[in-house]
Amino acid sequence: MQTNTLREIEELPDMVIPLADGCRLSARVWRPVDAADDPVPAILEYLPYRKRDGTCARDALTHPWFARRGYACIRVDIRGNGDSDGLMTDEYTEQELSDAVEVVNWLATQPWCSGTVGMMGISWGGFNSLQVAALAPDPLKAIITLCSTVDRFADDIHYKGGGLLNENLGWGATMWSYSSRAPDPALRPDWRRMWLERLENEPFLPATWLRHQRRDAYWRHGSVCEEYAAIKAKVLAIGGWGDAYKNAVPQIVENIPGSKGIIGPWVHKYPHFAVPEPRIGFLQEALRWWDRWLKGADTGVDSDPDLRSYLMDGVRPARWYETRPGRWLADPVTRPERLHLTDTGLAPSGGALTRNVCSPADCGAESGEYCAIWLGPEMPGDQRRDDALSACFDSAPLDADMAIAGAPRLRLRLASDKTQAQIAVRLCHVHPDGASTRITYGVLNLSHRGGAAEPAPLVPGQPCDIALQLDHIAYKVPAGHRLRVAISTAYWPLIWPAPGAATLTLTGGSVDLPLCDVTATPDWSFPPPDADAPWQTRELRPEAHVRRRETDQVTGQVHLVIEDDFGKVEDADHGLIAGSVARERWSIHPDDPLSARGACHWTDELERDGLRLRTETLCEMWSDATHFHLSARITALENDEVVHERNLSERIPRDNL
Repeated sequence: MQTNTLREIEELPDMVIPLADGCRLSARVWRPVDAADDPVPAILEYLPYRKRDGTCARDALTHPWFARRGYACIRVDIRGNGDSDGLMTDEYTEQELSDAVEVVNWLATQPWCSGTVGMMGISWGGFNSLQVAALAPDPLKAIITLCSTVDRFADDIHYKGGGLLNENLGWGATMWSYSSRAPDPALRPDWRRMWLERLENEPFLPATWLRHQRRDAYWRHGSVCEEYAAIKAKVLAIGGWGDAYKNAVPQIVENIPGSKGIIGPWVHKYPHFAVPEPRIGFLQEALRWWDRWLKGADTGVDSDPDLRSYLMDGVRPARWYETRPGRWLADPVTRPERLHLTDTGLAPSGGALTRNVCSPADCGAESGEYCAIWLGPEMPGDQRRDDALSACFDSAPLDADMAIAGAPRLRLRLASDKTQAQIAVRLCHVHPDGASTRITYGVLNLSHRGGAAEPAPLVPGQPCDIALQLDHIAYKVPAGHRLRVAISTAYWPLIWPAPGAATLTLTGGSVDLPLCDVTATPDWSFPPPDADAPWQTRELRPEAHVRRRETDQVTGQVHLVIEDDFGKVEDADHGLIAGSVARERWSIHPDDPLSARGACHWTDELERDGLRLRTETLCEMWSDATHFHLSARITALENDEVVHERNLSERIPRDNL
């Protein structure tokens, strides 16, 4: 049973976990001081994001809180990252998951562990929590997966609807920088050897991912939707409407018996400190989960609603929100309603439709970041500009509030004048003054209309029928406002353009909306957020975030400039200084899809006791009609002297993309 008695805890900053092949992983541990006499369950968080300087802020709020309530929290650096030995070759590899299973089994045998283990994580840690659960190590009894996916091809940062996400380069650039940093010299006397070995072997992952442009065995590995039944641990799945990874929560609830889901208004953050608010008492909810499945206490989680979701009130478009008004719903009760795309708009009954759409290559400027995470101006803006470059279908003013809760589904009959084309579909809330808020969206590479495993080019002029599911959402449009379906043939800079500007002719279409009966759906409430003491640091440089659109009036080129300075801080406990700056530039000419170009540049700094380490990582991508081209460079400096430099270039054929 649960107890309110808090236990005194200790922290181990660098516990070594030995693996069978001799590799030694580094763990930061919080546990009760008397755990050896009164063993406790273990909660594992297993990441490449550096426990010593990367995830400190959220670790401080979270892991000690659980430890005081009778758990050992183990934050492990994945092989080849942070203070752990070895080399990393890719994300979610068999090696990574095999190591995790070893760690789970090792934890269960420690004298301070009761023998039961849970696994928790957000993003990468949410992915591998599911993937390790699918391998079913016996001690792993429960997981909490946040902001993750069940399908690595369809719903990660690489591809969406078979279209290439520019985040494939953007996040690959992040890992190119992040994983090439040195261990903390205070913890590893051989830190320089480890660092140089990493630098020499660091994979440039955007090229790896781009070699798999269809859903092949590479992507099926680690996609737990391939066999949900393999997951035996109890699953609590959490997501946010402002995040890229919202679809996994309803998919998990639907396909894994006994699982539960929570979706709030948040971006890519833990819910006890996420934005937009309202935040929730995530730690209290997690404790109920752990106490039930790791300690056998009756906490009532079995009878919780399967899905608790936050119905957001319709608001005006903005690049950032501090709060989103709305209400929590327990197991939303929905019914389908079909609206038809016609020459006169979005109508309850069918009608004639003949509409051509050929959007400029820069349509999509108001899409926002694919995965809002850095807390800058990353949300979708006013859609009016993109709507003007799209085929739009508006409803009449609504007679009553309309609450949408689920995944809208669009059906279209269309023909293309090119063998390769793409569409982006946005469901928007149109305000009385014309402002347009994106409710949800979906994209489709039309070569993937029959499936992602075997794409096929279009036959010019030949009509075809397609179906496209938009992302899950819970959003209420007020009475008197309108719905809009906007369809474009480009969505830059979210997805890479098709080789040529295609004209699509639309001759039929409908959208199925999952409408929520709010009067038949109970409300829900959560406890207020709680947390442990914040990470103590000394600020040496403040954070700053820039998102700027530029148009060259001479050339006509349009540029999106992103500058994220994450600041520079000194850890108040052990004195390590860390700082980083990320820069991205996405360029295109509205009349030329082949002018598309992306460039990323990261600077990462580590300092300790007069030692200054820095990496500069740069990469670029562009394309012609038949190939993608990538270049990358990494430069490492010790006290401003270059100690390593490496250049890469890749030429990868386009595969129906």
